[in-house]
Amino acid sequence: MQISELSDRSGLTIQTIKFYIREGLLPKGSTVSATRAEYDGRHLERLRLINALREVGDLPVAAIQQIIAAVEDDRVSLHDLFATTQHAIGPHVAAPHDPHWRAAREDVDALVRELGWTVGAEAPARDLLAHTFVALRRLGFPITLKDLRPYVNAATEVAEHEIGRVGEGAPRSRTVHSLLVSTVLYEQVLTALHRLAQEDASARRFGTR
Repeated sequence: MQISELSDRSGLTIQTIKFYIREGLLPKGSTVSATRAEYDGRHLERLRLINALREVGDLPVAAIQQIIAAVEDDRVSLHDLFATTQHAIGPHVAAPHDPHWRAAREDVDALVRELGWTVGAEAPARDLLAHTFVALRRLGFPITLKDLRPYVNAATEVAEHEIGRVGEGAPRSRTVHSLLVSTVLYEQVLTALHRLAQEDASARRFGTR
């Protein structure tokens, strides 16, 4: 297909497609003449991935370049591809020079070890959880494994479900799509369901019978 058809099928402008080619996110088309190149289904699939990373993941071009490089490198394991994508998605929370934050981060690291989870030392979610621990303690809510256990169990069950849906033989770009959907969109589903369930539990316990 020509670039005009690629534009129509992807829903992206020709200028955007050319920008992605210049940035190395999209391979060049096969040269047909000095002024014409041909594109195929692989280009369309890549554009859909880039579009998902930008619109769903809200990622900058530099982060997308890291993910695309991992997708194209077959030496990068599926697990490392997940880690690269999760690190790109973030959120990246700045670590303050605060003894309370350092103590909370140590608690998070200890929790991960106690649970036996295999998680990279630089995983953004470690810092995110540490910041949440600090906020909870400042509000007078101490952190205990007993309080965390329902959340740990729910997170484990959800994660096992999500990873189980990814086929090992699936295209690597499809794996990134699945991770984006799980991390960005289904996290919103989880948050909404949590709040709905809270209201229901409150109604049953405190509401007018």
